[in-house]
Amino acid sequence: MSQQNPSSTPIGPVDATKIPRYAGPATFARLPRTDEVPHTDVAVVGVPFDSGVSYRPGARFGPGHIRASSKLLRPYHPRLDVEPFAVQQVADAGDIAVNPFDLNEAISTIEYASDELREGGTKLITLGGDHTIALPLLRSLHRDHGPIAVLHFDAHLDTWDTYFGAPYTHGTPFRRASEEGLLDKEHCLHVGTRGPLYSSTDLSDDKVLGFQVLGSDDFQIDGLATVIERMRARLGEAPVYVSVDIDVLDPAHAPGTGTPEAGGMTSRELLHCLRNLVGLNVVGADIVEVAPAYDHAEITGIAAAHVAYELMSVLATKPGA
Repeated sequence: MSQQNPSSTPIGPVDATKIPRYAGPATFARLPRTDEVPHTDVAVVGVPFDSGVSYRPGARFGPGHIRASSKLLRPYHPRLDVEPFAVQQVADAGDIAVNPFDLNEAISTIEYASDELREGGTKLITLGGDHTIALPLLRSLHRDHGPIAVLHFDAHLDTWDTYFGAPYTHGTPFRRASEEGLLDKEHCLHVGTRGPLYSSTDLSDDKVLGFQVLGSDDFQIDGLATVIERMRARLGEAPVYVSVDIDVLDPAHAPGTGTPEAGGMTSRELLHCLRNLVGLNVVGADIVEVAPAYDHAEITGIAAAHVAYELMSVLATKPGA
């Protein structure tokens, strides 16, 4: 990864008035690759890995699907009044090649690849892959930022202990992260959780691990504005890692995922929550559990691509703004 050079002018996506949307590079939003730019402020990196799933597989194909679904993204964000590709260098770092047969080796590979990609201050938006990948990414970030506030959008808590005795799966990353001291337990938050649990102790254990919950019902009962106010109050001034499991959306808005749950957020609600992170110290993000085999008409891929665009736009603003 090249060292940053703030004086250079960012290179943006190819011009859609000259090269049709369905042509051009296969990178995210048709942006340049990291080896085509002198420095990178924000890198999009894929982790095509789904060996930690407990139900429907296929998220290993998520990074390519999200990239393919991002071709229609445009360079100006009217709501935030920002051009995320003009004020920072965003580039596609390709995929991290991980061992699909060895979970421990895969986790180590992701962790140290993150270290390398973040050299010089580059921030990562990681395209999964299943939610197992959040743990090594948090391990890497913790070395630079200390305890991190996780803002976790998901239908599920992902703070369970094991599946079939395995400690590392897509349902356990935030339990392991809390146990390892990676999390700021005063500022972590789940948003959009819903559906049946294994036991009432799932919630009590989750609280001990450092999480508060804003469930899907809170959007219906309290309204979007109140949820956002509570979200920002919980996060405070801590360094924030945003982890978006696409199944936080209702299956009507994201059918292409491995563990769908009825009664979820709309795409509009999720995007509105994300753009209200402006001013907070966002240090990284992931978008996981996109499984294209179950997608239709790129509904899920398009939603995931827009999630990434919102996060890029937030990163284009300054903390405290």
